Amino acid sequence: MLSLDLTNEPRWHDLAPGVRVQLRPLTTALMVATRSDPVVEAVPEDASDEERAVAFAKALARRAVLGWEGIGDADGKPIDPSPVAIDALLDVWPIFEAFQLTYVSKGLLLEQEKNASALSPSGPSAGASATATPAKGRAKTARRG
Repeated sequence: MLSLDLTNEPRWHDLAPGVRVQLRPLTTALMVATRSDPVVEAVPEDASDEERAVAFAKALARRAVLGWEGIGDADGKPIDPSPVAIDALLDVWPIFEAFQLTYVSKGLLLEQEKNASALSPSGPSAGASATATPAKGRAKTARRG
């Protein structure tokens, strides 16, 4: 069953010890806007899946991040989110992975579920019928040389 969150409120996500970000809900409008982001569209056609994932994640984060805690500049002074700071944050590998797992993958989960095989209407034994007849005996081992 699909559970709908009708509150549509931003949520805090912990990305690392002491680091958390407040993110907009991952809605259809947010995903569509990210897919048409100029940076995402500028990714070359021959780019790797990894390059595409990084471009998409950064574009999505620039749209989704509303606030954060535990993030500062080189001197350790807290800084506010900005496009440059968000991109720099996602350049930190463990943060990128946590963002992908806690936020992006939730939005893609339904896409993955749609690609699964449908259940048989009357249980597993009611699925497709066999198309091949059973073998009559064991095949002989092939000769060597």
